Amino acid sequence: MSSRRGVLCHITSLPTGDMASGLRFIDWLSARGFDAWQILPLTPPDRFGSPYASPSAFAGWPELCHQEIFGDLNEETYWLEDWALYCAIKKSQNGLPWYEWPVELRDRHPEALSHWKNQIDPYVKEQEEFQANWNVLKDHAYSNNIQLIGDCPIFVSHDSADVWAHRELFLLDENGHPEFVTGVPPDYFSEDGQKWGTVLYDWSAHEKENWTWWKQRIQRMLRLYDRVRIDHFRGFHSSWAIPHEDEHARNGSWQDGPKDTLIQALLDGGCSSSQIIAEDLGIIPQEVIDLRKRHNLHGMAVLQFGFEGDLDSNPHHPRNITFDQVVYTGTHDNDTTRGWYNEATDEIKANLSELAIDGEDPLQTMLRLAQSTDAELAIIPMQDILALDSSCRMNAPGTIEGNWIWKFDWSDIIL
Repeated sequence: MSSRRGVLCHITSLPTGDMASGLRFIDWLSARGFDAWQILPLTPPDRFGSPYASPSAFAGWPELCHQEIFGDLNEETYWLEDWALYCAIKKSQNGLPWYEWPVELRDRHPEALSHWKNQIDPYVKEQEEFQANWNVLKDHAYSNNIQLIGDCPIFVSHDSADVWAHRELFLLDENGHPEFVTGVPPDYFSEDGQKWGTVLYDWSAHEKENWTWWKQRIQRMLRLYDRVRIDHFRGFHSSWAIPHEDEHARNGSWQDGPKDTLIQALLDGGCSSSQIIAEDLGIIPQEVIDLRKRHNLHGMAVLQFGFEGDLDSNPHHPRNITFDQVVYTGTHDNDTTRGWYNEATDEIKANLSELAIDGEDPLQTMLRLAQSTDAELAIIPMQDILALDSSCRMNAPGTIEGNWIWKFDWSDIIL
């Protein structure tokens, strides 16, 4: 059976939506015998609330702070000034994306940027405050033997400090615009696929700089968390490139990724394979699974995907889940398990019922199964612990309204 148990719950889903609730939540996790807490990215969200479309791959979201304390950021200087400059200039430009700024700012002319360097202190202070608040939470988790699992979206937003500061590392034209953007082809979540709109990497440029940007990014993640889930790990193997002008993702094509070269560079750069969880969900060719396994990375299995088709070959069926995976009842992109079951086909319900024991309802069966596979870690979304329905879903992929807003209240759990 799974040797360890954790809970998936973003900080914004906690009662006060900040790190003050995080400290109390860690106490609850510890008292209930959990070993891990998985959260969504801590970076500032986009205007729809999505932390997966952030204007920074490195910065923390100041609104998650709850106390005015400050710490130094000596290890973060390589990204901090660019982020602060981006924030200061963007405010002066009424929120316009960087590629619509005046040319001298868009193209980072040194004499133009020098004017702004004396206006970045507020944004640096925000990050110092975020880091100090996070360090308190991380220390509290450590003292309670709760492992923190973070999330690293593989792509970054076009309008981000990272793309503005490192245009040479992304596939953009001379004016900063992409010809192709990222997404996924039609799959379980969407018959038209998903057009994410994030920009594609120029992998050859990353290789020429010895993968420095990626090494710095993962090192930053592992200063924040004990382990990190790489969202859309498949992108290291190949990415779905969609014409920028298309409204849907059907006409994309696969662009080769760096494969082993980048992963080995990250492992050589100071992280261990046990610290990486590769999100290998969706329509995944065997080459992607082989890539993950060659580097001894843990993959993911989601029980909601496990009860249809050929159960003998379904990698999400409980009996097919292996120790080198982390098993979930569902992720932030899935419906709650109660909601999923309510909409499930007769085939799925029948296959699940075969594994039920007397007196269990379907959710109880799923929770028991998640904790009885060979996976080294079982993660349960907080919504499933609270037995909530579809109205409490965190995100519906392919939609932009009504996501990322679910919260629970302390009265919902027995403290």
